Amino acid sequence: MSKQPTTPQQGTRGRFTAKRASRILIAAVPVAVAATVVLGGVAQGAVPVSFAISGSQFKISASALDGTGFSQYAGVTNDSKGGAHQVAIANIANATLTNMCQSVTSDTPLGKVGVKITAGGDGKPVVAQGLQIGMTDLKGDAKFTNIRIGVDASTVNTAAKGAAGDFAQDSDGITISNLQQISWTTTAAVFELNGMHVALTNGDDECF
Repeated sequence: MSKQPTTPQQGTRGRFTAKRASRILIAAVPVAVAATVVLGGVAQGAVPVSFAISGSQFKISASALDGTGFSQYAGVTNDSKGGAHQVAIANIANATLTNMCQSVTSDTPLGKVGVKITAGGDGKPVVAQGLQIGMTDLKGDAKFTNIRIGVDASTVNTAAKGAAGDFAQDSDGITISNLQQISWTTTAAVFELNGMHVALTNGDDECF
């Protein structure tokens, strides 16, 4: 006589799915932006954040970013297995993002799962302070105010700085329209997601 699946087994699978989705959601919540990619030498020890990255990159888009207090230099961030990833580190003291979207996907034993977050529409942009981003790719139309290109990374005009002797740029202001970005990390002192909507997807519905 064959044995029918029991309720505890079904419950275990449900708990696994919920746990896996929650991990993806937690990884997706910190979101932000950056600026044009200028990679000089790798800034040894100048990592974008002080934690091991998850090993999954995420996508961010926005119809417009307006920021003040910008700097950028090269750096390295490490994943939990010790793997090193070269990134462009961007710092923005204050920023607003209009029509922001972030998406991240992950392969699980139950198939591909994604999380998509949208915010900053209806005239109420996302507001961020103290941003630092470790990114690998950026597209958009950028405008800088009082830009300095080729400064020493240890002397940029932001609180966060790179390693002495490394190439960097900074500016008083930055505007990017039609932003599309791929990042490993983002941190912020304050992040206000006005009109936030979080949705689980099958992994195919990404920001771009």
